[in-house]
Amino acid sequence: MANAWIPWYGCKKKSEGCQNCYIYRGAASRGMDAGHIHKSDKFDLPLQRNKKGSYVIPPNTLVFTSFSSDFLLKEADEWRPDAWRMIRERRDCNFFFLTKRPERLLECVPEDWGDGYENVEIGVSCENQQRADERLSIFMKLPIKRKYIILAPMLQKMDIEQYLDPTLACVVCEGESGPNVRPLDYDWVLAIREQCIRQGVSFSFRQTGSNFIMDGKQYQVQKRYQHSQARKADIDYHAQPTV
Repeated sequence: MANAWIPWYGCKKKSEGCQNCYIYRGAASRGMDAGHIHKSDKFDLPLQRNKKGSYVIPPNTLVFTSFSSDFLLKEADEWRPDAWRMIRERRDCNFFFLTKRPERLLECVPEDWGDGYENVEIGVSCENQQRADERLSIFMKLPIKRKYIILAPMLQKMDIEQYLDPTLACVVCEGESGPNVRPLDYDWVLAIREQCIRQGVSFSFRQTGSNFIMDGKQYQVQKRYQHSQARKADIDYHAQPTV
């Protein structure tokens, strides 16, 4: 079971991967400014209860957290301590968030973070070799119980093998969605898969994106088919868990 929690809205563009950001695109379609960071009216969703007194987000839920922003965004510093408090209270759920700002994690975690909360999973997103080298060199040293590398939107062929560790939960590849977006070449995806297999790390090809290249031919893939077409490739790799 999965659910979504948006503690705050808005984000600040960080790097090349943000060029066609879906957050900005969605806000613009509603006449809003995605650069305006503001607290959500459902900030306390993890603690909300229904009329029967049960949590609105039931136990054993995977909670996709702050997917309309970056959980480590500096502009959200004043609200994050309360967000951590709710995450700590809801130990019966797992909270998963993505960031392009791994360098901020240690200054943003609570005092009792230690080696990481058991119920927090974190993914770092990288779009090209430069950003992968910058972020993964930091991310892989951080105290996090369950780590993901998300290559999205993947904008070029990348070599991340030096950062791969069997303790990683998974490496994910995704293309960019939307109009006039940059392409994803299937050969780049296969190269990452081979790196993962060599290092014993699970791999998932999550979506093709809108502009997909395979065998030198370019395809325009409608959004509703991007995940299913990636699944049809049947190239996901499930590594044996480390002891």
